[in-house]
Amino acid sequence: MFIGEQNLNERCLIIAELSANHGHDINIAIETVKAAKRAGADAIKLQTYTPDTITIDCDNDYFKIKGGTIWDGRTLYELYNDAFLPWEWHEKLFQVASEEGLLCFSSPFDKSAVDFLEQFNPPAYKIASFEITDIPLIEYTATKGRPIIISTGIADLADIQLAVETCRKVENNKIILLKCTSSYPASLEEANLATIPNLAETFNVVSGLSDHSLGFIAPVVAVSLGAKVIEKHFILDKSIGGPDASFSLDEKEFTKMVAAARQAEKAVGKVSYELTEKDKSSRKFSRSLFVVKDIRIGEPFTEENIRSIRPGYGLHPKYLKTVKGKVAKENILKGTPLNSNHIE
Repeated sequence: MFIGEQNLNERCLIIAELSANHGHDINIAIETVKAAKRAGADAIKLQTYTPDTITIDCDNDYFKIKGGTIWDGRTLYELYNDAFLPWEWHEKLFQVASEEGLLCFSSPFDKSAVDFLEQFNPPAYKIASFEITDIPLIEYTATKGRPIIISTGIADLADIQLAVETCRKVENNKIILLKCTSSYPASLEEANLATIPNLAETFNVVSGLSDHSLGFIAPVVAVSLGAKVIEKHFILDKSIGGPDASFSLDEKEFTKMVAAARQAEKAVGKVSYELTEKDKSSRKFSRSLFVVKDIRIGEPFTEENIRSIRPGYGLHPKYLKTVKGKVAKENILKGTPLNSNHIE
């Protein structure tokens, strides 16, 4: 599958999630896009909503955040009013991303956001974890025919199945499922990264990771398990603060993550039993049959005068039983690699 010009079969797509890390300042948002490029990201992802498109301004108990999150005590409306990216910034951020050579796309949270984003010809859409049950939104987004990335943080198997079927019913098979733990921050014990290859196999899709853990161990492990997309919150400077700052990586940290992920990608490689040139060269240090005691012509080969030892210039050790009991065709000095010409 391709997102933009990038073939996900060849290279993992690494996404820097801007989210709420803009400090209500478009210049910080612009500099964050540029920093994401410096850090090695392939894409910058925005979130497109307003407090009124994602919830309502209500402070009854239903709308108050609780349960041990970093946002406990706030209402949903207050949180999203603090976090949302002004829609009038989108054009500039898409432009800067293009100038920097970054892919730029967004998570729409309602149909109006999809309609708004279409003007920018985004290379993909992202459905956030908490929207995976919004089947009308998924269906409408999928009808645009672009790759659709879906986080699975709050989804059970049935939720994922329904989301995938919804995309396919409108003939959109460009589906990427991201393993996600919807805790902020998420612990490594909750990551269950073994799910990543299982998602790909179970639903016949591309799979990856949307990570909220601290550090970048989880993304690197995910790449080793076959993740083709890695999404991680990115912040220009943690001193900016904001709702997502505590579990975001700054430029230095993100750069290290990208480098480690790319190294992991190289190490995973492909299934291959072919020997490299270095491997072939190293075979001379393998075992082979050597004369370990001077042998006279006509003398039989025994375990006392031939052995399987390093290096590998003699006959293959598999011939040891065959050679034993046969006689020498000539005198052979200790330290000589045994070959077929030595055998009567």
